[in-house]
Amino acid sequence: MSESVAPRRPTVLAVWLIIAGVVGWWAAFSLTMERFRQLMDGGQAASCDFSVLVQCTANLKSWQGSVFGFPNPIIGLAAWIAPIVVGVAILAGARFARWFWIVFWLGIVGALAFVIWLISQSIFALGTLCPWCMVTWSVVIPTFFAVTLHVLREGILPVGRKTRDAAASLMAWVPLMALGGYVVVAVLAQLRLDVLGQL
Repeated sequence: MSESVAPRRPTVLAVWLIIAGVVGWWAAFSLTMERFRQLMDGGQAASCDFSVLVQCTANLKSWQGSVFGFPNPIIGLAAWIAPIVVGVAILAGARFARWFWIVFWLGIVGALAFVIWLISQSIFALGTLCPWCMVTWSVVIPTFFAVTLHVLREGILPVGRKTRDAAASLMAWVPLMALGGYVVVAVLAQLRLDVLGQL
């Protein structure tokens, strides 16, 4: 296969990458600002603290909130620029090499893996639901499905024709697949934290 991707321009994917990137970046920025406020005034409650269950403070102050030695939202501030740039470039007519799409996809896979871990820590270890974190989860999940199906349907990953055709058909179902992911998280949160009982 040549280094160039298929000739068709994935416009819908590009628009979604821009939307997801902006939403994810804003969530990361908001969480970063909350962390700065906490550092300046340790006793100040975060503006996204609505209850013992729905809050940001516990997540931001936990070790899980600074896995690499600095607040996790800083990762988002840097990483969410990538899908925005890729989306804008696609709309501008850019054609990316196969290796670029593979690296980009691996980054999205890493983002999903990190989010799954954060979800598990939030629900099972911290017992909280961070609003801005949930915003991040809500865009990472569909982005993973969309980019994965794109690299499969275009043959960027070495798969057969049937797999490529199936991926192309499933593209229209990304919203439903994402909804399925949300439902899984919601069920886990309900079973563990009794969210409905605390409303």
